[in-house]
Amino acid sequence: MKNENNVKKSRRKRGIYLLPNLFTTTNLFFGFYSILASMQGDLSQAALVIMIAMILDGLDGRIARMTNTMSKFGAEYDSLADLVTFGVAPAILAHSWALYAYGKWGWLVAFLFVVCGALRLARFNIQIGIIESKVFNGLPIPAAASVVATGVLLYYYLGGAGKFHDLSILLAIAGLALLMVSNVKYYSFKDLNFFSRKPFMSFVLIVLIMIIIVAEPQITFFIFSLGYGLSGPGWWLIKHIRDAAKGRPATNAKLTGK
Repeated sequence: MKNENNVKKSRRKRGIYLLPNLFTTTNLFFGFYSILASMQGDLSQAALVIMIAMILDGLDGRIARMTNTMSKFGAEYDSLADLVTFGVAPAILAHSWALYAYGKWGWLVAFLFVVCGALRLARFNIQIGIIESKVFNGLPIPAAASVVATGVLLYYYLGGAGKFHDLSILLAIAGLALLMVSNVKYYSFKDLNFFSRKPFMSFVLIVLIMIIIVAEPQITFFIFSLGYGLSGPGWWLIKHIRDAAKGRPATNAKLTGK
């Protein structure tokens, strides 16, 4: 009887949970589709499906936690899918849109984005349970991808046509890549509980934000994406300024002998 139970348990362990992995597979599908769209020159479509994939990426983990279907396989599969969808796809999108004009430097910066994304995911996997869950260590790869995707969408929304040649894009992609592998902390939003009671004005604020998003989605999403990307360095700078300010009185006291 014990042997039979062990066999049944081992068979169950070898299986996979369908629902969260289906969401991850759909996320991967949109990443692959984005790559094809970029190669065919449909850059706005390539950017749009990356944003759709972001929604699916946020859902697969939550569904796994809500249905108690989390597994090591699912976590590894999700990381591999994220590398394609939020690493390779936005890098090819950025190269097709702006970086190709810089020749070797262009594709090298695009590769830097991919490799930093891979390193970010690998570091995240080994730091689960070590780093505080309220923060991310470095810019999350979906957030970096969203800056690229929303930037392309905003460009075409504002009347841009064809490709965009500007050195700022090369520097921005390199900056996003380095932020992913940095130790700059980003708020994870994991402690938000939408099922608990909130102040009345918080509900009004959410409704106002939704109205703005519906009215100007390209502008709003770009501002949110860029704002989140800059929030990490911003809080790091504020923290160091505060620390320096706190250190000044002690330094002055030593100099004056007080």
